[in-house]
Amino acid sequence: MFTLAPSLVAASAAIILLLGLVHLLFTFRGPKLHPRDAALEKRMTEVSPVLTRETTMWKAWVGFNASHSYGAILFGLVYGYLALAHSAFLFQSPFLLLAGLFFLAGYAFLGKVYWFSVPFRGIVLSTALYVAALFIGWA
Repeated sequence: MFTLAPSLVAASAAIILLLGLVHLLFTFRGPKLHPRDAALEKRMTEVSPVLTRETTMWKAWVGFNASHSYGAILFGLVYGYLALAHSAFLFQSPFLLLAGLFFLAGYAFLGKVYWFSVPFRGIVLSTALYVAALFIGWA
């Protein structure tokens, strides 16, 4: 196998890793993930979801954003590591390759339907690199 396929997976993973790290930073620093309406943010700190009174919508919002970031970071670290250090193992595992593809496809769907253009474009680029790696690796 050429080194191009693992390099493409590593590049794909690096994009998702970067998106996850930036998202985590924005979750805990600065106003980027805060509502534009200060009254809404205040209400989110006061109101609990129907599921439980043990948290508020604001705490849930921050927790969901952080855990979402962790998922992207984990994907980036694991697939980047496998691509660079254990590419033969990665490319001989249909399970890992398909799991990565489904992860990226799921993020692409969410990005298109629920997010905005910057993360969506990054995810589409990452997915395109990953798919190209699959075609090259399986050729």
